[in-house]
Amino acid sequence: MSEALKYVKVEKNNDGIAWVYMNRPEKRNAMSPALHEEMDATLAHLETDPDTKVVVITGAGGNFSAGQDLKEFFRANEGNPAARKRAQQTANRWRWERLYNYDKPTIAMIQGYCVGGAFMQLLAVDFVVTAEDATYSLSEVNWGILPGALVAKVVADSVLPRHALYYACLGEPFDGNEAVRVGMANIAVPKDKLVAETEKLAQKLMLKSPAVLRATKQAVRHVRNMDFGQAYDYLAAKGAEIKANDPEQSYKTGLSQFIDNKSYKPVYGAFKLGTLLTDQSKK
Repeated sequence: MSEALKYVKVEKNNDGIAWVYMNRPEKRNAMSPALHEEMDATLAHLETDPDTKVVVITGAGGNFSAGQDLKEFFRANEGNPAARKRAQQTANRWRWERLYNYDKPTIAMIQGYCVGGAFMQLLAVDFVVTAEDATYSLSEVNWGILPGALVAKVVADSVLPRHALYYACLGEPFDGNEAVRVGMANIAVPKDKLVAETEKLAQKLMLKSPAVLRATKQAVRHVRNMDFGQAYDYLAAKGAEIKANDPEQSYKTGLSQFIDNKSYKPVYGAFKLGTLLTDQSKK
């Protein structure tokens, strides 16, 4: 990116993984309007960055995010409806609209606090790796408001209704193991293994065909709100889209490597990327 970032930090190590840090450690990465602007621009850039294959979203200084910065996001804009609307639109765009339909795989790496408004990006990403001792909290009920923006909706969509009601209505904190149990996270590990486990998941994702992985994750998300007839049509269109626009020619290449070359077993791994079809396999 051409502009210097103050509230977001990006690290890339030439391995295909972009680590994106919300960077207000002195505020436990509470989200200000300026942080939202930088996160939105950063994610837009990385989505088309050819060197980025997987995006990991996390927080600097040992915490994911303490939610919205109440002073800067809410109180500072009480007398400025235009600024408040702009801040809300930007916050919702990167935390949900952009991440939910992101073209590349996304992972949230959670440690420390994950509170309130941070549940938007927590549940918008594709996968979550959490420290066992992380602290999750939907505490809005304790200070007199509803969970902000789409938090109530995305929590209700992501877990069983009883879990959603319990934590939203009581505001009680819970840890990483509980986040996995109720379906908000995929993997919980000791804090000292958090980075290694996140890298391991990212490396597994990068072995898959990017076009097929993108279509698969988007399909799983969108069919949840379709009836069976709509899902049939949507999935057929997604399948045709892959065959028309996939530079890996994944279907033919994978089938050839399995049937003709017997070079891999689909149950245990993906076909080898970057392998052009031979003339024989095209017949």
